[in-house]
Amino acid sequence: MAMPQGGEVYMGDLITGDDGLPASEVGIWAKEKHKFLSLYVDISRGARKKWLGSGKAGATYIDLFCGPGRSRVRETGEWIDGSAVAAWKISQEGGAAFSEILVADLDDESRVATTTRLKKLGAPVRELTGSAIDAAMQAAKSVNPYGLHFAFIDPFNLESLDFKIVKSLAALKRIDMLIHVSKMDHQRNLDINLQADESALDCFIPGWRERINRNSSQQETRRQIIDYWQELVKGTGKRPSTNWELIKGSRGQHLYWLLLVAENDLAHKFWNVTVDNGQGKLL
Repeated sequence: MAMPQGGEVYMGDLITGDDGLPASEVGIWAKEKHKFLSLYVDISRGARKKWLGSGKAGATYIDLFCGPGRSRVRETGEWIDGSAVAAWKISQEGGAAFSEILVADLDDESRVATTTRLKKLGAPVRELTGSAIDAAMQAAKSVNPYGLHFAFIDPFNLESLDFKIVKSLAALKRIDMLIHVSKMDHQRNLDINLQADESALDCFIPGWRERINRNSSQQETRRQIIDYWQELVKGTGKRPSTNWELIKGSRGQHLYWLLLVAENDLAHKFWNVTVDNGQGKLL
């Protein structure tokens, strides 16, 4: 297990997967998260095809918190693919395979395991080292600026969702970002984040101390924080979706939101279709 660094926290030791490579244990809700990821990749295949082929700029998949690429569901014992592996498989099945897969994880063992699994599947994978912030900067500088790009940003907490990540990737002209925002962290650690000299909010929403009224009710303060994050996103030239998909735990506890950040109207239409097909509850 990697030690916490730069706000990125790894949840639990790695185990041996059903294919002999390192794997992780996850809650059953991870299946729902990957369902929405796979649906979006599949629904957007027609648009992606236009960027694929000889002489074209390509379509890249970017995963900044890729994990080991294989997980065992804690509640059922079922083995499931990690996000990058699932995205590659569904893009192949839809006849619009990504032209490049970029994977990053601060834990070297996890990142290498995902890379190994993808290579076995014939994926054109490339590793990005360092923190998610470093990886986002590398990705933005190294991909074809004229291509079509899709990033899955799946951190463990608000601090790991450093706004520098979104800002770096948003500099790309054509990029969609499917982002996990931790509602549990947002609720459970609100008082700590508001009072600490060095707060997770400094990473998540830089400049918040001048914008958030800390004398408001907890509910109002939470709303202000999310509103300000969306304002920062819009300042990059991209915009967050109006549909924030709430992922719940096995006991009904609110865990996190999934939302799309994109500039293109068609991308937002794809996300709306994804949510409808996934039969999720909209907020």
